[in-house]
Amino acid sequence: MHSVSSTQEQAAGPRVIIAEDSVLLRSGMARLLEDSGVRIVDQVGDAEALLASVEEHPDVDLCLVDIRMPPTFSEEGIQAGVRIRREHPEVAVLLLSQHVVSRYAADLLGGGSTKVGYLLKDRVADIDEFLAVLKRVAGGGAAIDPEVVTQLLSRRRDSALERLSPREAEVLGVMAEGLNNAGIAARLTVTERAVEKHIRSIFTKLDLGQDDHDHRRVQAVLRYLRGSDQP
Repeated sequence: MHSVSSTQEQAAGPRVIIAEDSVLLRSGMARLLEDSGVRIVDQVGDAEALLASVEEHPDVDLCLVDIRMPPTFSEEGIQAGVRIRREHPEVAVLLLSQHVVSRYAADLLGGGSTKVGYLLKDRVADIDEFLAVLKRVAGGGAAIDPEVVTQLLSRRRDSALERLSPREAEVLGVMAEGLNNAGIAARLTVTERAVEKHIRSIFTKLDLGQDDHDHRRVQAVLRYLRGSDQP
């Protein structure tokens, strides 16, 4: 396991465990994050070691996890991530995937849409975007890769989602990426008032009742990701 240096301990950024079986990619991400002020508390190569590391480092803020890891390179990463979110809700999980596997996004958000993220590895090449997403998730937010959202929209729709207008579907898609109203307005080049109007209409068409606004946002995103007929 990778030991924490005194320099890292003094850094101001979030504390991160990297779980990636490729030594080259793991080392590269660690160097990138350390240079940006993120504290790397450990680096591991499989899901079992990740779970042990979280137990060993109770002060970790976020686990950066490759979806496919040894021994079968199938679901080890997502299974470990779901378990971490269930047993250590204070620890954020940001999943990395080489390809879009849409059901993993729904699985990850199944326990709520805070401190979770799903990012394609191609995004790691955009350093600023990658760091912004990591810090957003570590800070309690959520982030779903736009490409994942696009494919979910084309693959998974229920009858209620079909009632949304094209603009409402677009607003819900951007919402699923973890953006707030201001971020949605900036992305779509509309006013925040227009975004609020679309979101109210989305809640109505999805029959999400009168619960608090944040709860209904979570439910709307889950409907979007899962294509469920039930709120």
